[in-house]
Amino acid sequence: MKLNVKRTFYVGFAFLLISMFWQVYDAVIPKILINSFGLNQTWSGFVMAFDNILALFLLPLFGSLSDKRNTKWGKRTPFIVMGTVIAALLITSVAIIDAAQLTALASESIEPVLRSQFVTGAAGDVLFDAAWAARQAAVWEVTVANILYFVLFIGALLLVLIAMATFRSPAVALMPDVTVKPLRSKANAIINLMGTAGGIISLGVMAVLAKDFQSYVLLFLIIAVLMLAFLGLFLWKVNEPKLVSIMEEDTRKFGLEEAAVEVDAQGKETMAPDVRKSFLLILASIFLWFMGYNAATTKFSMYAQIVLDTGYSIPLLVAQISAVIAFIPIGIIASKIGRRKTILAGIVILSGAFIAGYFVTPSSAFFMYAVLGLAGVGWATINVNSYPMIVEMSRGSNIGKYTGYYYTFSMAAQIVTPIFSGFLMDTYGMTILFPYAAVFCILAFGTMFMVKHGDSKPIPAPSKLESFDSDND
Repeated sequence: MKLNVKRTFYVGFAFLLISMFWQVYDAVIPKILINSFGLNQTWSGFVMAFDNILALFLLPLFGSLSDKRNTKWGKRTPFIVMGTVIAALLITSVAIIDAAQLTALASESIEPVLRSQFVTGAAGDVLFDAAWAARQAAVWEVTVANILYFVLFIGALLLVLIAMATFRSPAVALMPDVTVKPLRSKANAIINLMGTAGGIISLGVMAVLAKDFQSYVLLFLIIAVLMLAFLGLFLWKVNEPKLVSIMEEDTRKFGLEEAAVEVDAQGKETMAPDVRKSFLLILASIFLWFMGYNAATTKFSMYAQIVLDTGYSIPLLVAQISAVIAFIPIGIIASKIGRRKTILAGIVILSGAFIAGYFVTPSSAFFMYAVLGLAGVGWATINVNSYPMIVEMSRGSNIGKYTGYYYTFSMAAQIVTPIFSGFLMDTYGMTILFPYAAVFCILAFGTMFMVKHGDSKPIPAPSKLESFDSDND
């Protein structure tokens, strides 16, 4: 049985445009909150947590709603179209409101204060805390005087986040909808690569257009147009009902449907007790390894500065590149030895990387490239296989709901771990970061080791499938 790579590539356009949006959102919105409206790091961080908080409730909701949808365009496509169009329109309005705020700042003649935080010297531009505080105070005064702009900005931001939440679970659920179970790890590797491509596109656009203290209208407009363009390519190449029909025919022909549910006295489907136990253990594992990995990546910039006295961007880039290189080989390995074993190996790699990271000192900081490169491989090994294990225990009628469960637990960890790890670092020192990450990964190994369900069935022998393997688009 061979994965139809071209078909999976087309399906991945939906995830590509999602990743493209979030790359810009995560990079630019904090700058707007701080530079244009004068918020401090704490309050800007609170605003930036909105997406994770909303995701806890909205991703399972819209995933479940898409399960129940039945149109001539399919279950997921209407949500993808509606969410993308609304988000593209609204993200442009966010930039327009920011431009109005920048005009208000210019009209108050505080330009000397805006630029006073930079002093050119032998070491380059140095940011003085006192000057920065004066700048933020001046900007915040303008924000208060023109509070309508801030209210409109936050309101538009919330609407954008809701629009993105309406189709994230449906877009991700489309892959298992159109892919037979044994091939979902390979397919998920391609989907992850598409997401990375979306991030790279956004990084390229931002490199040219994302300038501090200047309008982002052109940047956001280009991203909105690109989102709509990739949506058009998705609609052109992906006929959801046809692809679902092909997958269902494959599943029936080769007996790949796993009976993961039972029927109670009222005729309602319920998950078998042993399967439910594995399902809960996988969700616990997802929460635990996100607690470890997300803390290490989000806090590393400060760790590199204070503990290692080095830069942080290149080591993190090495981690990302390592993950990208590993995606496809990991999908192939998982199809041969199983997802559970592959994930356990990935947890060992990730834990080992974090333990090694603890021993890196300023004099050996160059070893951090190897540490984070190894962590990228470990994370890719986990990431490619964990979502397919979740939906392996679902049925075609509830894949969207199970996709929502996956995101609920991963998002919950991403809300908790920056706060908890930050508290421990304030209490016990910065060097606790990597032991903290390693401990949560080791705990995840324990819960994942007890999982007994969610692996794919063996792929049927090639001789049975040669006449059936097709290249339908």
